[in-house]
Amino acid sequence: MFGLREAAWPLVRADLNLSYEEVGLLLTIPGWTATFIELVIGVLGDSPWRRALIRGGGLVFFAALALAAFGTSFAGLMVAFILFYPASGAFVNLSQAALMDHAPTRHEQNMARWTLAGSVGMVAGPLLLGVMVALGPGWRGGVLLQAALTLLVLAVIWRFRFPVATDGESESLRELLTTGFRGAWQTMRRREVLRWLALLQFSDLLLDVLHGYLALYFVDVAGTSAIEAGLAVGVWTGVGLVGDVLLLPLLERVRGVAYLRFSALFSLVLFSAFLLVPGVIPKLVLLGLLGFMNAGWYAILQAQLYSHLPGQSGSVMALSTVSGLVGSSVPLVIGLAAAAFGLQNAFWLLLLGPVALLVGLPRGQGILKPVGEEVEET
Repeated sequence: MFGLREAAWPLVRADLNLSYEEVGLLLTIPGWTATFIELVIGVLGDSPWRRALIRGGGLVFFAALALAAFGTSFAGLMVAFILFYPASGAFVNLSQAALMDHAPTRHEQNMARWTLAGSVGMVAGPLLLGVMVALGPGWRGGVLLQAALTLLVLAVIWRFRFPVATDGESESLRELLTTGFRGAWQTMRRREVLRWLALLQFSDLLLDVLHGYLALYFVDVAGTSAIEAGLAVGVWTGVGLVGDVLLLPLLERVRGVAYLRFSALFSLVLFSAFLLVPGVIPKLVLLGLLGFMNAGWYAILQAQLYSHLPGQSGSVMALSTVSGLVGSSVPLVIGLAAAAFGLQNAFWLLLLGPVALLVGLPRGQGILKPVGEEVEET
């Protein structure tokens, strides 16, 4: 869904006559409103409520997609996204937490697999958009088809149990929330937890934030058509998919944090060159290299957060939601900067992502893992 949406922004903007500010609001307000809902979802995610939350999230996920497909205005699309974001938190993020609980000693490897599955979806989204535009239904048809596919996913996972590490069946909902919020607050004050939460938000500048504005950049700055911009997004996500595939065997031999330091340095150079060079083809080449180099950023950083909070996967979601309140404001900042100074100049702000990684990542460990070493638990 996100792969299709980001590639479709030029078409959505033209269809609904949206401004840069409105696009920024559509990428920001739903994140703000979802923060408070997802915080509760995360706190309850380590309780027996996990299964009900995942199921309910899937149902709302479907409803939000159907609403977006038939939206005819900025307000209608805003309502759909406000529903979609917390539904995705319950449906998708809690499923990630369940996967982390399934194999506590292989967080990096399983997060890499999770990210690879997401990359397949990110590549399929723009391709689906191209097919739907060629056949006639356009971006709305693509969203509606994904709503139908959501029902199929729900049918498959409905029988899953989604066990949790703690037994809270004897506690009331109020007691679960009180205990969960108290524990999350105490955990968030830990220095190492704050480090990984901050790095996750900074890394997103060259991940989801870049993805959200990439199609508009190629239309408004590089001068391509909307379809060509969708193909550019496809190049970025497609090469990123290759990087995610290669990351799986790499993490069996290389320490994830050490890999991130090299990747951040190369990404800093590549994105600077992307902004400076003229011409669509050179930009596409640099974009592809960037998509390859930043593969694994989210997977490794999120895995480190899980590893620092063993047995608290739901709390990880809650803490990520709180820190995401700041990160969710970034698309609006980029939109306002683009309206005031142009999208080309606004894109320079995204370099803060690799700079933060270079400054904030811990040092002192070697690059290669000893043979047979698993992901360390802290």
